[in-house]
Amino acid sequence: MTKVSVIMSVYNVDNYDVLLASVKSILNQSFKDFEFIICNDGSSNTQTEEYLKIIKNLDSRIKIIGYKKNMGLAYSRNQCIKFCKGKYIAFQDDDDVSAPDRLNEEVNFLDTKREYSFVGTNANVFDKNGIWGEYINSQKPAKKDFLWNSPFLNPSMMFRAQVLKENKGFRVAKKVKRVEDYDLFFRLYAKGYKGYNIQKKLFNYRIEIEKEKNKKYRPMHDRINEARIRMEGYKGLGMPIIGIPFIIKPILIGLIPHKIFYFIRKRQY
Repeated sequence: MTKVSVIMSVYNVDNYDVLLASVKSILNQSFKDFEFIICNDGSSNTQTEEYLKIIKNLDSRIKIIGYKKNMGLAYSRNQCIKFCKGKYIAFQDDDDVSAPDRLNEEVNFLDTKREYSFVGTNANVFDKNGIWGEYINSQKPAKKDFLWNSPFLNPSMMFRAQVLKENKGFRVAKKVKRVEDYDLFFRLYAKGYKGYNIQKKLFNYRIEIEKEKNKKYRPMHDRINEARIRMEGYKGLGMPIIGIPFIIKPILIGLIPHKIFYFIRKRQY
């Protein structure tokens, strides 16, 4: 049995070098017993398929799946999960880079800490110019840690495969768009599962900060949907009252002038 299934979703890749760096960061892991499932989420450009053909030939552990219509990240990851044969399932986004010992550290943790169902890591935040920040999460997230944001960096996570499959992976619905990971962790914690964050920077999380200057805000309807997910999540965790001020957070952020938001965003990490 394969120990780990690594899954990645891609859509309309426009920079092969960025994708290749992400893929190679998995292929170059010190831990070798894994399969690597990459899903083409209905890309509309032609180069994505060509890039994936090249990447497939890099290593026999790589498997490419896909379909014609773009269905979104949650659906794409769920399709990958269906094909997973590993005891554990690790995520990798197509523009991020894993440190060489990431999988090894996460496997060792889940092998020895049976009380935890999933594990993530801290991260460096980087762009094309190099590292410019850090992403630090609580080591042992409690329910209160869900109030401000998700206490886990989703693309750094490794799960017990049984947990993801028994809980049907990610919800595929308009109301969870862009907060699929937050929703997943809400649901798992509500059922008594626990997660952990290794206090090492075993992941490099890409945020092209200069692009944030001109990046459009999320549509307000997405922010309203996030508020609804927060309301559901806080209720599921038994925090419906204390969570009230945080429910409206995404809506309030959408009202902040863009220049001020960019300044806050840059100082966040």
